[in-house]
Amino acid sequence: MQEKVNVAQFRRRAYRKKKVLAAFLKKLAKKNPKGLTKLTAQAEAETWKEINCQSCGNCCMTMTPTWKKSEVKRLAARLGMTYDEFYDKWLYTEESTGDIMNDSTPCQFFDQKNGLCTVYELRPHDCATFPHLYRKDFKDQVEVYTANLHRCPATLVAVEKLQELTKNIL
Repeated sequence: MQEKVNVAQFRRRAYRKKKVLAAFLKKLAKKNPKGLTKLTAQAEAETWKEINCQSCGNCCMTMTPTWKKSEVKRLAARLGMTYDEFYDKWLYTEESTGDIMNDSTPCQFFDQKNGLCTVYELRPHDCATFPHLYRKDFKDQVEVYTANLHRCPATLVAVEKLQELTKNIL
């Protein structure tokens, strides 16, 4: 198992590089080079060799997932609760987007002592696919990736790797 991620170290690195990486992401989105999806997949695969989400948990500590109603129902049932009980205890609906969100951070299912999700197998799709790197609409997510550079070590590493992979085509 990989050693625990030093979030503070990654955060400092992200803040030092944020302007350069944000400019890179904007340029990448504008140019939209052929094979970007493949390069993104390669950067992501290389990232997971270095970063293990289960040795970090910073997203669980600082962000909130978007829940689908079906996910709320499934987890509520597993916990012996109704949808309404689960929702009233932990969730709210974002007025501007209609998204169902946790009403606080850290996530109610994150065990801070052990650094693990207590409902890992039933976690929302938003959590399971975070940081959402391998997407066909990667170029449309530049603002999201830029905002997550300091929150998610995997995002930082993946963007750095993508910068390296595209240095000869941009």
